[in-house]
Amino acid sequence: MEFEGMTKRFPYFRYFSALLMFSLSIAIAPQVHASDWTIDQAQVLRTFISSSGDDALPVIGTDRLDHFIREGQGEALDAEANALALKYAKMQLLGVATAPYKAGWHIEDPDRDIDIEAWLHRALAGNAVSAFLSGVQPSHPDYAALRAAYASEKDPARKKTLARNMERWRWMPRSLGDDYILVNAPFFEARFWRGGELAGTWKVIVGKTSTPTPVFSAVVTGVTLNPSWYVPASIVRENGGRFSASKGFVYSSGQWRQKPGPGNALGQMKLVMPNPYNVYMHDTPSKDLFDKDVRAFSHGGIRTGDALGFAATLLEGRKNAREIAAVVKGRTTVTTDLAAPLPIYITYFTAAPDKNGVVKIQPDIYGRD
Repeated sequence: MEFEGMTKRFPYFRYFSALLMFSLSIAIAPQVHASDWTIDQAQVLRTFISSSGDDALPVIGTDRLDHFIREGQGEALDAEANALALKYAKMQLLGVATAPYKAGWHIEDPDRDIDIEAWLHRALAGNAVSAFLSGVQPSHPDYAALRAAYASEKDPARKKTLARNMERWRWMPRSLGDDYILVNAPFFEARFWRGGELAGTWKVIVGKTSTPTPVFSAVVTGVTLNPSWYVPASIVRENGGRFSASKGFVYSSGQWRQKPGPGNALGQMKLVMPNPYNVYMHDTPSKDLFDKDVRAFSHGGIRTGDALGFAATLLEGRKNAREIAAVVKGRTTVTTDLAAPLPIYITYFTAAPDKNGVVKIQPDIYGRD
């Protein structure tokens, strides 16, 4: 019961507990050396490497591996198979892009801390090479949809776009958790996953091309109803430091603030999701903008359609829609904690499946492709 309680309060607890137990088992188990590669295991490796093109990965040559397979078990086969298995695993688990291509991608990836070599050696000892090689691949259903679309796509430009977005999935954690929010800026949408199943999709407005929404991950801990808006310094400069009192703006302690109300720039709801970018999911008084297909209008924040319905979904079991409406009507600022902290990923995928699983490609609004 205590373990289950921890997993509910902290979404990453089960993942890191499993990783810790795995690390301890590696530490206490007899060390498995490269000499445990068998011909069958090497042939499994060759099959996976040969299909790496299906994942839009660089081709890995297998001539030397083929030669050593024909020669039979031995140190030469062990060395070559180890090198290729680790190369393949690192490409699948972490991607192949160099740092300049990943500039601006600030989603934390715990996979970087995995001891891949120890994982491989344990797989060899347990004759589980196939499970190891499939386990390093992205497991999200969106990636599977992109992979299938890539295999059948004939147009070179579209195929390249699919490949770029498959690579982005390799920059994501293998496990996003059972419950999480995934915001995709080019698609102007946010999806909420609960218990590993898609629980709902909401329209969002993202940053203008001059003030793009950053790519990052955070943790949502609660929902604030009737929030105040503390005006960022960049917007103060943009407006010449002039704000109207008739619109609820007050100046105190060296900062402009807009009081709660239906005209507040944050609307009637804001998620509590601390991050270094001061970017939040929130409501907006400009509801008409959600009728547009291209919704890049903000200073970087994520304005959310049906924001109070979204809040009610997140607060299920804590506050219902009727209670939320009563708080909003009272115009008193109230923050309610979620039942458990919720990971949120602010992403940038120009190719993704729709609700029917059909992969669509959206314009590259920030020129990141």
